[in-house]
Amino acid sequence: MAHAVPTRGTSTGARTGAGTGASGASGHTPPDVFGARTHLLAKWAMPLAIGLVYGYWAASIRRHGGPITGWNLLFGFMTVLAFAILWYVVRAVADRLPREGHAVLWGAFAGSALGFLYSGSGVAMFTCVLVSLLLAAAVATGLYYHYATHQDAEEARTARTRNPVRTGTT
Repeated sequence: MAHAVPTRGTSTGARTGAGTGASGASGHTPPDVFGARTHLLAKWAMPLAIGLVYGYWAASIRRHGGPITGWNLLFGFMTVLAFAILWYVVRAVADRLPREGHAVLWGAFAGSALGFLYSGSGVAMFTCVLVSLLLAAAVATGLYYHYATHQDAEEARTARTRNPVRTGTT
């Protein structure tokens, strides 16, 4: 006689969440604490907030410890604007690419952002390019690994729910 084996986290073996989506290995879907409006706000506010830090950082590097001037403020705000717009564009384009292109695009964005900041500090151009390429390669490799492992696991979960394997018969 065949018996159903309970899955982790349940006593009966019943599925506790959706079979696809953000479910973990046990099929349990974590609760969504925030609403759709909060997620939308965070999606648009996060690049702006990070851009403000980036723009302040770029402006402080450019003034080399000197006094804050109007041109320095203008440079900082233009840097914020450019950073945020590029983030939005990269996010929009990367969503349409396969995982390899997605990872490479975000790696290029991260490397270019670091290269811009580092070049303003007055280091040799070779050093700036080398550090930027190293960061871009590290980000692209890490993101590719993340996307490959998560997408492959998601595809395997989807395939299992569509074609369940029957091991025992009565």
